[in-house]
Order: sequence, then structure tokens, then C-alpha cells
Amino acid sequence: MHLAWDIAALQLALAMLLDVVIGEYPNFMHPVVWIGKTVKAVLLLAPSSRWWAQFLFGIVMVAIVGTMTGGATFCIMYSAKNSYLGEIVIGAVLLKASFALCELGRAAFRVVRPLQEHDLGRAREALRSLCSRDPADFEAKQLLEATVESLAENASDSFVAPVFYFVLFGVPGAMVYRAINTMDSMIGYRGKYEALGKAAARLDDVVNWIPARLAAGLLLFVGWMCGYSLADGWRIMRRDGAKTPSPNGGRPMAAMAGLLGVRLEKKDVYVLGDPVNELTTDTVRSAWKLVVGMGMAMLTLAFAFCALGYCSWFSHD
Repeated sequence: MHLAWDIAALQLALAMLLDVVIGEYPNFMHPVVWIGKTVKAVLLLAPSSRWWAQFLFGIVMVAIVGTMTGGATFCIMYSAKNSYLGEIVIGAVLLKASFALCELGRAAFRVVRPLQEHDLGRAREALRSLCSRDPADFEAKQLLEATVESLAENASDSFVAPVFYFVLFGVPGAMVYRAINTMDSMIGYRGKYEALGKAAARLDDVVNWIPARLAAGLLLFVGWMCGYSLADGWRIMRRDGAKTPSPNGGRPMAAMAGLLGVRLEKKDVYVLGDPVNELTTDTVRSAWKLVVGMGMAMLTLAFAFCALGYCSWFSHD
């Protein structure tokens, strides 16, 4: 009989190896791309008017896409349950699709390198793959601010949260989380899809509530271990963490701002931190090192949880 906890640990280890070695999958084989195409297909059936009709359709769409994602993942994993190696490999391949830690760093440095060469045009274009803002008029300082903010916020969405839900609910849990987050990123904003995306946006807020605060806590811990001021990080997180429109994204961003001693601003939306230190490309490097440390801390927690589950299984056997 296979022990679920040892399989989970091996799935996570292999998924992390895939993230480091391969990075993002090609679009044609990426489950998140398939989720996005499913959302677009369902949107073709959405009512074109009436707020309440669109809102109710949005609830149904979230239920359909989430159920399809979880159900398909569960069926795939169930079909592999009689093969120890198959369950590990298939689970790892799917789990990897739910997170992207190394690609986050690559995206950040695609902004940094042009800035070092004083090429604002390339840096602005590169920022589009890191966040949803329009960087057409951004100067170097704004590009650096957006990059540091995105590293902190996406570290939670793109790594801590999927791993958190994997530990709780296995590979289907991680994939359902990714489906919710994908729907939020596609339609969970004001404008054309505001009513349709309301359910996705609110559900995304709920599922990210714990992971975002866990990410902020891990950032503070890693920052303290690396010699940054824990007191400053904690103070800024407490003071500014709730200033963003999202109830979650501000926590890791404010923690990062406090640790690095920088001011992060999204014009007319929020200001986080104090301008103790100047924002430079080295600031992005420091932010990335903190994110990597946070990722390693999250993996350590996940493996520890798997080890506890493994030991508990034996104690009750």
C-alpha cells in the first residue's frame, strides 16, 4: 500500500525540480492555458446586459470551471493510483503547472536588464508579463516599484498559495486554486467584466486570505534571518498592509517595503513603506533573494507537514 504523505513529498520535490529546470510549460500543454480557454468559451454564453444576470452567471461559471478543474485533476490522479511512480510523476507534472516561482524571477530580471542598459522601452514591455498595469508612461523608478511589488504579491499567488492548498487537498486542491486565481486575473476587475467577475474576485480574496498572510510572515522571518530589520518590516506591514484595494496583496508588499526600507507606490491607489533607501536595480535583486528564501521556507513547512503526516500514519497503523 502506498503512503499518501511520502507520495505528496516526492510530488512536491519533483515539481520544484521541474520548475527550476524547465520553467513554464509550452502553451499547448499548460493546464492553466486550458483553464483560460475554458473560461473564454464559457464567457461566450454570458448575458450581454443586466447586472444581476451577469453576476449570477459569474457564480455559475466559477462553479463550473472550478468543478471541471478539480474533477479532471482528481480523475487523472485516480487513474494513476495503482502505480507508485506514475502517481508521483503525473502529480508532479500537474502540481508544477499550479505554481511558477522561478519564472517569477526571470520575469523580474527581464525588466532589470533593460533598465541597466537605460532602455526604458524594453523594460516597459517586459513589465507587462509581470503585472497587469499599463507601463507606457512609466519612468525607471516606477518600473522598479512595480517590479518589487509584483515579486512580493506574486510570490504569494504563484507559489505560497498553490503549495498551501496542495498540502491541504493534494494536487486537485492546488489546481482548483489556480483555476480560481486564473478566473480572477481574467475577469475579476472593474470594467467590462465587473459583474461577471464579482464572484471570482471575492472567492479569490477568500482563498488567498491565509496564504497572503503566511507569505508576509515568511518574508519577515527570512528577512530577519538575512539581517534585515524585523521591527521595520513588521511595523510597515501593520501600518500599510491594508492600504491596497485587495485585502491580501498589501500584506507581502508592505512587508517587503519595510524590510528593504523603500517606498512603493501605485499612483492614486496606495503608498507603502518609507523612502529610507533609494530604489535601484539592486533593490530588485534583494527582493528576489527574499522571495527565494520565502519559497524555501514554504517548502520546508510543506515537507515538515508531510513528515508529520507520515509519522502519524505509522503511529495509528
